[in-house]
Amino acid sequence: MATKITWIGHSAFSIQTEEHLILIDPFISGNPVASVDPESLKPSFILLTHGHGDHVGDTVAIAKRSGATVFGNFEVANWIAKQGVQNTVGGNTGGTAKLAFGTVQMTIAFHSSTMPDGSDGGSPNGLYITLNNGLRIYHAGDTALFSDMSLIGEKGIDLAIVPIGDFFTMGPADAIRAVQLLRPRFVMPAHYNTFPPIQQDVFAWAAEVNSKTLSNAIVLDPGSSYELQG
Repeated sequence: MATKITWIGHSAFSIQTEEHLILIDPFISGNPVASVDPESLKPSFILLTHGHGDHVGDTVAIAKRSGATVFGNFEVANWIAKQGVQNTVGGNTGGTAKLAFGTVQMTIAFHSSTMPDGSDGGSPNGLYITLNNGLRIYHAGDTALFSDMSLIGEKGIDLAIVPIGDFFTMGPADAIRAVQLLRPRFVMPAHYNTFPPIQQDVFAWAAEVNSKTLSNAIVLDPGSSYELQG
């Protein structure tokens, strides 16, 4: 079975494996481009890159309703647990967690991280996910360009998800450089066109990816999916 990747909108994605539905940064309520009703989602796991409200989003409500395990850094996981979520796992930068669908290593990201109530959100992270079927997915989270992306790329990446919106994260030009360092088979853009400060011409960016890198750009509309083959 292929692994189905769905862009929900902003930095929110779902990964459907044969056995598990995994959500990443499920900012849905209040997201003007969100493509689904959060009530319809029944994930096994929710993965969080950092504590900002446009990434934590609907995590607490979805996890309470579905029983999903929430994974994030130590501070994020503790905050989620204090909201009444029963199943949380807190890691930290560089560490790898073994979960039912595979493993998740928390990589560095250059950004900030506070929880929706203003409390400490720990260090922001990217997520290097290795699924049980062997597929490797890197969600960079909110980040600036950094040269150690080349080390992440050395692990091998089937799909990279990188922000391109600028203003709060790296913009299109730095995201092209990121793709050159990461060297994934495929790359999807994130964190763009949600709000006026992060409006971008995504198709111009994708054309540059295809002409200046060895990766293939995949541009999805919110709610649409791509089947990633091994």
